[in-house]
Amino acid sequence: MLRKSESLKYKETKNFSELLQLADFSLINSLKADPQSTNDGNDHKPRPVYSGHYVPVTPTPIPEPKYIAHSSTLFEELGLSSDLTKDPNFSSFFSGDIEVADSVIKPFGWATGYALSIYGTEYTQQCPFGTGDGYGDGRAISIFEGLFNGKRMEMQLKGGGPTPYCRGADGRAVLRSSVREFLAQELMHALGIPTSRSLTLYVSGTEIVRRPWYKKGSKYFEPDVMVDNHAAITTRVAPSFLRVGQLELFARRVRSNSHNDAFNELKIIVQHLIYRNYKGQIDHSNSFSQKVIKLAYLFRERLISLVVNWMRVGYCQGNFNSDNCAAGGFTLDYGPFGFCELFDPRFQPWTGGGEHFSFFNQPFAAEINFKMFCKSLRPLLLDNKENIEKLEKIKNDFSKLMEKEMQLMWAKKLGTEKYNDTLTNELFNLMIISKTDFTIFFRKLSNIPDDISLLKESFYLPLNEELDEKWNIWLKKWQGCIKTHNDPKKISQSMKKVNPKYTWREWMIVPAYEEAEEGNYNLIHELQSILSNPYEEQSIEISQKYNQLKPREFFNNGGISHYSCSS
Repeated sequence: MLRKSESLKYKETKNFSELLQLADFSLINSLKADPQSTNDGNDHKPRPVYSGHYVPVTPTPIPEPKYIAHSSTLFEELGLSSDLTKDPNFSSFFSGDIEVADSVIKPFGWATGYALSIYGTEYTQQCPFGTGDGYGDGRAISIFEGLFNGKRMEMQLKGGGPTPYCRGADGRAVLRSSVREFLAQELMHALGIPTSRSLTLYVSGTEIVRRPWYKKGSKYFEPDVMVDNHAAITTRVAPSFLRVGQLELFARRVRSNSHNDAFNELKIIVQHLIYRNYKGQIDHSNSFSQKVIKLAYLFRERLISLVVNWMRVGYCQGNFNSDNCAAGGFTLDYGPFGFCELFDPRFQPWTGGGEHFSFFNQPFAAEINFKMFCKSLRPLLLDNKENIEKLEKIKNDFSKLMEKEMQLMWAKKLGTEKYNDTLTNELFNLMIISKTDFTIFFRKLSNIPDDISLLKESFYLPLNEELDEKWNIWLKKWQGCIKTHNDPKKISQSMKKVNPKYTWREWMIVPAYEEAEEGNYNLIHELQSILSNPYEEQSIEISQKYNQLKPREFFNNGGISHYSCSS
């Protein structure tokens, strides 16, 4: 039971005024603003940003905002009353009108720049100026940072309007992508995987934006029609939104000696990363070089764990560039993502991506991002041979440690005491040949079936006699592995803790955002409830509706089996 003083310290925040009192802007107070920025945040047109860690910028409110949903679990964790969603000032603030905060907090939000590298190759051509000085948060604007129940969190509007990094775009997010991000973050958190979170979801009653998308039933690879969408804003929440790409940006400026303060800016942002994301794990009394080495070690640990868990649940990031890789080691970007239904190691839902970011290639993509992270830290070690060797070892051991953790994960999914390479690879081959649903198969396997009959519900095509026999042979090998070391009931319980029953199925999400365009949010709320309990059995009705193989008519459909990042 909490002592009286503790209960007072963490009392529930019930109104907007109380929320504002939680403000604590460490980023603005400790990092440097772009010296060419405005004082009032009126900075919405594309321009190069040559220095500084952030640009003050005011969000552009969506007109006539309508509340759709909030994350009750996140509200509870932050100590926020759900009644806040009924507060007009709260709704205005998180739909972009920060003037309702009066003079209590800063009169502007902030956007950050970052660099882009793809598989270790540094790019600048995505920047409209060809220098890399115009690439960053084009429509994501942070508006609040504070202490919630002792935890520091930053709140960022996705779709909050243009910034200097908008590259000429409108800075808006459409309802479709906003619904996807909101629900995906709820699911990922419920799966036990570190992620940014969604606080609220609002849609404009009047603002319409046009994006390329797919006609209903389209078989085209790229969008084939322009679609009118309601503009929407999600508020995403994280301990920080620092990315590997941000560190890269400042490290590049050090290497090119772009301005006199480049080294100091790199050092400051790394210090800030440690403070925001690793404060409790890095000894404050250590030298700065020691802190940098420890940072690399801890990020390696987090990044490996993150990607291993992505693989465990069938998640594919789709575009795992360094700018989409959170330096805090959690899932950040929910644009071109998807979850593998029909098992395919080459699964990649995003039309703008390639096989290099496909499902089974994610561990290697993570390794490349980690190498860029270490490359960005290296200038801070000042050519100290001993420290550079330590950093190199941390970097070079990444793949070995990733492989070890991946093997442990597959063993847990299969309920075996140790990883069996032959057993696992034979399984992958059978799953591919048999057109197997990734999530349904592993969940049914968790029931420890005696033969193939129960598993047949996870196949998209009937098995022939030859495949039937191969599956039965594999099952006997597998049963021989699991029954040697534990009670099958306990194994089943353990497997069900790592093999969810419910997952993201794009064909289930599409009706939710389509109905939302018509003002009906019931399906969003239903999915939010179901996806918040992915390991639970739930009701027979829910299982019959949502624990199903992908219907045949949705295969190869644009917007369902594959989609662009037109959001």
